Amino acid sequence: MTASNELIIQQLNWRYAVKQFDKNRRIDDPTWRVLEQALVLSPSSYGLQPWRFIVIADAQLKSQLTAISWNQPQPADCSHMVVLAAKEKLDMDYVDQHIQRMAKVKSVAPESLAGYRKMLASTVQGSDSHLDWNSRQVYLALGQLMTAAALMGVDACPMEGIQTDAYDQLLGLAGTGYRSVVGCALGYRDASDKAASAKKLRFSVDEVVQRL
Repeated sequence: MTASNELIIQQLNWRYAVKQFDKNRRIDDPTWRVLEQALVLSPSSYGLQPWRFIVIADAQLKSQLTAISWNQPQPADCSHMVVLAAKEKLDMDYVDQHIQRMAKVKSVAPESLAGYRKMLASTVQGSDSHLDWNSRQVYLALGQLMTAAALMGVDACPMEGIQTDAYDQLLGLAGTGYRSVVGCALGYRDASDKAASAKKLRFSVDEVVQRL
């Protein structure tokens, strides 16, 4: 079962970065479970999944996010705020954890993945900028989350305008090996949000797509 061509384009046109959420509407549990699965199913280079997703639904905690989000109201007013965090550094312990998981899922012996492990080791040990690379992986998950939300009729607002160090302190990430990268507020648009009716401002397909 797949979504129709028309539905996909319709929902992507419907989607926008919400400026004002309806404080009284909440995403129900079944819908939220699907969105969490969309996050978990996000692609990442080598399948390493160098991230953590912190879901904040507690009203009191969400209210504390506004001050460290340049006073934007979305984190407090939305139903669920997701903070996407990247792993600071990759090491062989993490690679081996990945290999063990792969062996279990594929029902093979870990030893049979020795060649793949060697390749991952070369990649991990040959870089000293893991956080930068892992942060780019996080944006893959953000895109998947927002697309899934749009297809389900759930509004979202991606938020780079957050004070990541303050987020790390508030959410207990400091010292865990993960750092906040970007946030995404999810819920339902408020009827007063005039941005909802604004026309999409996009370059044409011919201006941004090059066909070879």
